Amino acid sequence: MMATMEPEARDLLSPLLVPDEQAAARLHAWLAAAAAAEGILDVAYRTIDTPLGALLLAATEQGLVRVAYPNQGHDAALAQLAELVSPRILNAPARLDGVARQLDEYFAHQRRAFDVPLDLRLSRGFRHRVLTHLRQIPYGATESYAQVAAATGHPRAVRAAGTACATNPVPIVVPCHRVVRSDGSPGGYAGGPGAKRSLLTLEAA
Repeated sequence: MMATMEPEARDLLSPLLVPDEQAAARLHAWLAAAAAAEGILDVAYRTIDTPLGALLLAATEQGLVRVAYPNQGHDAALAQLAELVSPRILNAPARLDGVARQLDEYFAHQRRAFDVPLDLRLSRGFRHRVLTHLRQIPYGATESYAQVAAATGHPRAVRAAGTACATNPVPIVVPCHRVVRSDGSPGGYAGGPGAKRSLLTLEAA
């Protein structure tokens, strides 16, 4: 079997006759690159460490499709992507390098806006319109759920605007944390109330 393999694969597999973490990592990287080259990697994902815990990042060829907090369950998020986007999912960090770098810069107070392609297919209709508006709320500013609803042309859809924020598939990058209650209190958030307060505090500094 080894003799019939491509030279690159054979070189990577040979060290695995004696288990080695670095060799396994090289093999995984080669498989991810090969899947991408063959056009069979529909969803790439990775995790990054942040002040708010480990975040799951996932992207299609169109752009970032999911950001999941620890409390949302990374496995649950991947299962949702397998069901709604494609089962061809692989831990392939390279596709998310740009997003990871920009998130690091954001948490280090070195970035105020994200410049990454987005794939918002998980939010449709009114929810998609809400997410489009959220990207226009400036860094350090906030709007109420009522203001967001009005901005989409549906001033009575306050509760629906809240639902759109709560189901935002790419939090932080699409800043639903900047939407608060009319009395100024933070309100709910997918990452939990502590995460929302931390993001608002970071942007107020």
